[in-house]
Parts: sequence; C-alpha cells; structure tokens
Amino acid sequence: MAMSHVKTFRSIINTSEAVGIVSRRTFAIGGGKAKKGSKGAAQGDAPKASNLDKEVKSTTVVGANILKDGTDPKILPDAEYPDWLWRLLDKRPALSELSRKNIETLPYEDLKRFVKLDNRARIKDNNSLKAKN
Repeated sequence: MAMSHVKTFRSIINTSEAVGIVSRRTFAIGGGKAKKGSKGAAQGDAPKASNLDKEVKSTTVVGANILKDGTDPKILPDAEYPDWLWRLLDKRPALSELSRKNIETLPYEDLKRFVKLDNRARIKDNNSLKAKN
C-alpha cells in the first residue's frame, strides 16, 4: 500500500520540482516599521553623502589623521616631497632577472636586492627539504 502512494507521488511531482521545493529558503516578513536604533537594513540602505566640500577634498588628505586632537594634513606641491617617495612604486627586478646579469657590474641597490632574494630562496629550499624528511 505504501509503495502505491510513493508511485502516485512520483508521478505528480518530478524530482527537480521536489528538490526546488525542499531547498528553497524563506525569510520572515517584517511586521511593521523598524524601531529606532534596531539592527535592520532599513536604516543603512542608502549610502551617506559626504558633507565635505570639494575645496577641502582637493587640498587635504581626508582620513589620514591618526591623532585624536590632530587635523588632516594638507597636500603639498610635488617639489616639497623627497625624491625617494616617487620611486617607491617603480618595478624592481626579480631574482631570475638579476641572476642572468653579471653580478660584478650590478649597481649597489640591485646587488643588495639580489643577495636578499637569493638568501630567501635558499632558506625556502632548505625548509622544504627538511619538511620532506
């Protein structure tokens, strides 16, 4: 008798519909307005507009102040900043590129970088050999 009910049930609902019904997720519907100060999406849905004017945004580094009583630093002309600052984002050569060059003719900065990267690679190799044993 139970088998006949199963067969009729299968004929009514195919497998994909049954999976869709079982795996659907439902959420409760809010019964009223959100209370003030409650954790709901109703308050923070819209992005807040900045109350800073364009002049302040273009002359100061907004958000760079880390001190409680301090103010945001002013943006200075490019000539006021040190030269090394403009070279921070330059691409530096990789270990493979440095090892292809003659070590004797490398500038000091590249030689220093080569030694650092070579030491790091040897340490990684030694650690991986020790981990295998």
